[in-house]
Formats: sequence, C-alpha cells, structure tokens
Amino acid sequence: MKFGTKTIHAGIKADPSTGAIMTPIFQTSTYVQAAPGDHKGYEYSRTHNPTRDALQANLATLENGKHALCFSSGMAAIDTVIRSFAPNDEVISTNDLYGGSYRIFTKVHQLNSGINFKFIPMQDLSSIEEAITPKTKLIWVETPTNPLMNIIDIKGIVDIAKKHNIKVAVDNTFASPFLQRPLELGADIVIHSITKYIAGHSDVIMGAVILNDDSWAEKLAFLQNSCGAVPGPQDCFLTLRGIKTLHLRMKAHCENGSKIAQFLVNHPKVENVYWPGLESHPNHQIAKDQMDDFGGMLSFTLKDDAIEKAFELMSSLKIFSLAESLGGVESLCGHPASMTHASIPKEEREKAGLRDTLIRLSVGIEDADDLIEDLSVALDKV
Repeated sequence: MKFGTKTIHAGIKADPSTGAIMTPIFQTSTYVQAAPGDHKGYEYSRTHNPTRDALQANLATLENGKHALCFSSGMAAIDTVIRSFAPNDEVISTNDLYGGSYRIFTKVHQLNSGINFKFIPMQDLSSIEEAITPKTKLIWVETPTNPLMNIIDIKGIVDIAKKHNIKVAVDNTFASPFLQRPLELGADIVIHSITKYIAGHSDVIMGAVILNDDSWAEKLAFLQNSCGAVPGPQDCFLTLRGIKTLHLRMKAHCENGSKIAQFLVNHPKVENVYWPGLESHPNHQIAKDQMDDFGGMLSFTLKDDAIEKAFELMSSLKIFSLAESLGGVESLCGHPASMTHASIPKEEREKAGLRDTLIRLSVGIEDADDLIEDLSVALDKV
C-alpha cells in the first residue's frame, strides 16, 4: 500500500462483533477468562488492550517496521529504550536535542542508572568515530534536530555503528514517518513523541518505539508491562483517528513551512532562518537525500539580537500561539531557551548554537497568507 492508504487501513480491521469500521475504545481494565489461563488473548489492559494493539500495528506499518509499542508519553518511550541498557554502558547523543531528552539522559539515567552519555555535534561524522569507545552501545540521533533544524546523515551513522556493533536510535518526531523512515536507512529503532505530528491535534500525550529486532522488542515489551507507562484506550483511539489524515496534514505543513521560511529569509529584520528546505542550509543535500520533504518546523533569530525584541515579537503574534509542543494543526511559536530547552544548562545550549534569542515555529495548516500577515505585523512592532 502507498503511505496515504496505510494511514487509513494498516493494522485496522472492522470490529468482528458489530462490523464497526472505527476501532472501538476498549475501556476496560480486565477481561473475563473461561478458566485460569483460558482467555481470548487479553488478561489485563496494562499488558494488552485491543485499541492499543490496533494502533501499534498501524504505527509499525507506517515506519515499515515489525514491532511497535506505545507509551504514555514520548518521555516514557525514551525512558524504556534507555532502560534496556546496563550500568556502565555508553550512549553517544547529538548535542542539539530536545531538552527533555537531555534531562532524562543526564539527571535520571546517568545519575541513577550508571549509563554514561556523550553529547557531540553529529553533522561531522568523523566526530562520531572519535567518540566511540568499547563501552559505546547506542548512538542517539535526532534529525531534524530540536530546535536548530540540523540534519544528521542517518545512513552515514549506521555505517559507522555497524562497524562497531553499536545500535542506532533515531528520534523521528520532527519528520514523522511521512517524511522520513529511519528503519529503511538501517537504524535499529525509531522513537516518536506521538503527541506531535502523528496524533496531530494537540489533544493526546503519547510516545512510541518501532523496531524490527525480535529480542529487543521482547525486552521492551517486558519493560512496558513491568513499568506500566502505557497509554489509555481513549488516547489510542484519538491517535488512530488523527493518523488517518497524517499524509494530508503533512503536505500542508510542508507547503506552509516553505512559504514561511521564504518570507523570513527575505525580511529585513530577520538574521538567520533554520529550515532544511533552504538551499543555504548546510545540510540541505542530506535532507533532500533522506527526507521526502522538509516539514513545518523552523527557527529564526532577529538582527536586533536583544532578548526583549524576541519576547516582544512572540507576544505580538495572534494566530501563532505562544505555547510549548509542536506538530498540531494550529501554528505555535516558542522560546526554546526558557521553554522546551530550559533544562539544558545555558553554557551547553550555547555550545550547541542555541542562543537565548532563538524563536521556534511549528507551522500549522492554516492559510499561509494569514500566517505570513501575522508574522509581518509582529515584525513591524520590533
């Protein structure tokens, strides 16, 4: 099936008892057994739930993977992946990444689990070779990165990792499987904050991992059940409904993202625009090679680099709402240094290139002319 058909049909079957075309919300905690151990595949909803199973089957197909597991948040998904490693194992991560990922790596797992993390810029593949040690077990990739929109060569990372028998994990949240499918490029596991583009309507908190490795999937399923960070059936239903328009929404996000990026590049008050679809982007060619389009996420800075100016602009926007998160149908703006990335120390943020004056946009699917007018009016005020 083509991608648009997969979003609607993959993993979805009409309900056998009623013929309902939409997967029912199985709002139950437990299931009646005919005799001890004699059941219909379901015992307790922390372990399995039919609504969640349908969503997991759908997600696996969208990423062209074999297994998918859903969690109560993107952070729970990340936590479970890292829990599958052992004390003294080492993880190499990109240094430009979501603040919540940095926080759980350094303040939870490095502090309490004894797993060590190195943060390096991954645009230069040679830096990865230099960082690998005998203890390195995982390379953690975000691409596009949050919030500087750097593009990392997934295939190049995989080639290096395979030489050293190291796993590769890719946080694919910014791209979604519509734009990029890391498993096809050789990655071992894909992570999503389902909250963002996949659910797409700012009404669900959820995460997921997708992979092909049977033994790793079994280990993650054990952790999923044992630790219990699973989503409820209502959220799974909402996500299944959201996925049905993923391909349509992503096309609109990409089209609007391109128009907004071009507007900002040509505006006299804007200094830098970070969007991989621009030919001036340093990783533009890699983005063309591994992505099907360039998405609706972008960041920019003003020529007047005062933080007061950035705050004034964000507070002046009317259609872009000032809020955390991204990937919903509505446009959002955010200030990474004080919002999504505040948990990263200032010196580490600046080392990665994240200035306090950076503004991040999640471009929604409204009419592009209205979004441009909104930005234009706000820019005129600063």
